[in-house]
Amino acid sequence: MFVDHIRVHARAGNGGNGSVHFFRGKFNPKGGPDGGDGGDGGDVILEVSPHVDNLKTFFYDPKCFAADGKPGEGYQRSGKAGEDKTFRVPPGTLVFKCNAETLADAHRMFKEEDPDLVLEQIADLREIGETFVLAKGGRGGKGNYRYKSATNQAPEEAQDGTPGEEGIFFLEMRMIADIGLVGFPNAGKSTLVSQVSAAQPKIGAYPFTTLQPMIGVIEYPGYARATIADIPGLIEGAHENIGLGHEFLRHITRCGILLFVVDAAATEGRDPIEDLQKLRTEVKLYSEDLAERPWMIVANKVDLEESEEHIANIRARFPKKEVFAISARDNEGIDALKKRLGELVAHHAK
Repeated sequence: MFVDHIRVHARAGNGGNGSVHFFRGKFNPKGGPDGGDGGDGGDVILEVSPHVDNLKTFFYDPKCFAADGKPGEGYQRSGKAGEDKTFRVPPGTLVFKCNAETLADAHRMFKEEDPDLVLEQIADLREIGETFVLAKGGRGGKGNYRYKSATNQAPEEAQDGTPGEEGIFFLEMRMIADIGLVGFPNAGKSTLVSQVSAAQPKIGAYPFTTLQPMIGVIEYPGYARATIADIPGLIEGAHENIGLGHEFLRHITRCGILLFVVDAAATEGRDPIEDLQKLRTEVKLYSEDLAERPWMIVANKVDLEESEEHIANIRARFPKKEVFAISARDNEGIDALKKRLGELVAHHAK
C-alpha cells in the first residue's frame, strides 16, 4: 500500500497536577508543606527517516497520542514526565493544521469540500533526522511546597497541570528529486528509469503500469549522483484533478529539472507534438512556477521506424529545446542522456 497524504489526530500529554501534602513524621507531626510538582506531558514529534517512503503507518492508526504526566506526590516528589511519542515520516513531508475539531469532522469537510475548511502549513520536513513537535505536552502543576512563604506557611493550594496541545493535521508527502519525468501513459517513463538507475519499476506494454510515484538514483563517477522521480502517466485535464492528476502532479513540484517523455513512434495513435503541448499546458495550469523550471524533451521509441519523421518535427517545433532521441527498451541514447542530466543537476545545485 502506498499512502502519500493522510489526516491524523494528534494529542500531546496533559501535565500532571501538583500535590497538596504536609510532612508528618514521628518527631515532626505538624511538618510543613511538601507536595511535589506534577510531571510534564509528553510531546508528539515527527522525525524524518530515510527508512520510510510513504505515510501508510498513519493509515492503520491515525491517532498520534503521547502520555500524560503523573501527578506530584508528598515528600516533594515530582510526578514522572509523560513519554514523548515520535512518529517517522519520509523526506518531503508537508504538515498542515486543519481547523476541524475532530477527525470525523475533517473527513466530512474534505469529502464535502466545505468552504469553511482551512489548512495552514506549519512545517516542511525535508532533511534526514529533522524533527518537528506536532503537539506540545502540557506543563506539570506546582505542588503546595512551592507556595510556602513567611506569611503563608501552610498553603493548601496546588496548581493543576495544563492540557497538552491537540489538533487535526494533514500530512502530505511530495517526492524530493533532482529530475521529474512527465508524460502520458505508456510513453516509456518506467523503462527509462530502469535504464538510468537501479530502480526496478513495474513495466508493461499497457497504460497505467505505474500507479505510484517512485525515485531512482543515477550513479556517476566520483560518487556523484542524481535522483529521478517517475510519476504515473498524466491524462488531459490532470490540472483539474481528472484521473487523480493532483495526486501525481504534486510529486514533481520539488524537482529542479523536468523531462517530458513522449512516444516518438506514436504507437498509441497520438501525435508527439500535441502530447508535448498538452503536457506543458497541464503543468502550467497546475503551477506557473513549475512550468518555469528547466525542461528537456525525451523522444522515446526510436527503435521503431515511425519515429524518424516525428523526431524531425519535434526538433523543428521546439528548436531551442534539447531533444534526446532514445530507445529506453534497447538502451539506445541512454548514456548521452545520463551525461547531460548529470551536467544539468550539477549546474542546478550551484
